[in-house]
Amino acid sequence: MPTKDVLLIGLGAVGTIYAYILQNSKLARVTAVARSNYDAVNTKGMHIRSKKYGTHESWKPYRLVSSVAEAADRPYSYVVLTTKAITDVTTTPRVLEPLLSHPYSEKYPQPTYVLLQNGLGVERDLYYSAKALNQGGPKIISTLVWIAANLVEKNVVDHNDFDHLTIGMYRHGDHLKTTQSPEEYGILADFGTMLEAGGSEMTIVTEIQRKKFAKTMWNITFSSFSTLTGSSPAAMFRPPPEEGQSYSPYIAPQTATVVERNIVPVLRAILQEMINLGRALGYADNEDGLPSSLVDSTILRTAEIHRDPAHITLPSMLLDAQNALPIEVEVIFGEVVRMAKEMGVHVPRIETLYALLAVIQNQTLGGFRQRTL
Repeated sequence: MPTKDVLLIGLGAVGTIYAYILQNSKLARVTAVARSNYDAVNTKGMHIRSKKYGTHESWKPYRLVSSVAEAADRPYSYVVLTTKAITDVTTTPRVLEPLLSHPYSEKYPQPTYVLLQNGLGVERDLYYSAKALNQGGPKIISTLVWIAANLVEKNVVDHNDFDHLTIGMYRHGDHLKTTQSPEEYGILADFGTMLEAGGSEMTIVTEIQRKKFAKTMWNITFSSFSTLTGSSPAAMFRPPPEEGQSYSPYIAPQTATVVERNIVPVLRAILQEMINLGRALGYADNEDGLPSSLVDSTILRTAEIHRDPAHITLPSMLLDAQNALPIEVEVIFGEVVRMAKEMGVHVPRIETLYALLAVIQNQTLGGFRQRTL
């Protein structure tokens, strides 16, 4: 398999780990765009502390640049976008503008774009911009990213022992087709081969949007609660420490009854609103669609994980809020609310979460929130 040029944009925690994976595959020459941390990475390299991939001091990709414009000097087989989709700050076409405009689009063919981003509808603007170039149908891989990694300093990343990508082709205007063309499978298999050769795990699915919708259910419930309360989901599920133990947060005995009686019913009601919307979108109640069992299984899995005091990873939305950074309000909550209105589905609890998180976003973008970490 020939080595391919891959452009990866965003050298944060997720971007660093996947840049390492792709470079480690020996099948990719990775050009990485580091933006706010370019100086630190260029000077000292990236310090990766991974339970899976080991410790790598001063690691760098094949090529490090400070902007997409600087990287737009060659064709790429894949362009991997790992920055968060914060549409009220910037859009994907704006980030990728040097690749979507002349002279690049005249000189080089369009790559396959790979979006490692949370949220729904994150592909739409990119699809329209790429299609306007008249180079055929845009090729966009949508993903679900399962990883626990944090950027603890500008050039230091902590990663646990797990990373997994679910990948599928974006089909504009069609979220119900569950068969793949040979061309679609070939693109996914080619990119997946690089991931696996680099040590990662991946799954190819024939229709990705229902999988993204199911993952969004977790963010709708637990990312929102964590961000609004300033605590990880452990505050909802973890028992108090026993003698000789010390950890936080946990369910304090004084209010344990109130928490236990009220939290789960509210979580279940929010998740049920998502199930109702999924039904209106045409997702069947089975494992190939959107099973109703996701309501209980999402809560049970989250509770099981966060009862363990060793689990200290925080939801990324909470971390962003604590650092006075913009959060993914529109592509998660706003998109769900807009979809629900279009389909005539009532989602009052999700609308409330959207409104409250919009206030946090407004205060952050207005410069009124201070870092709490």
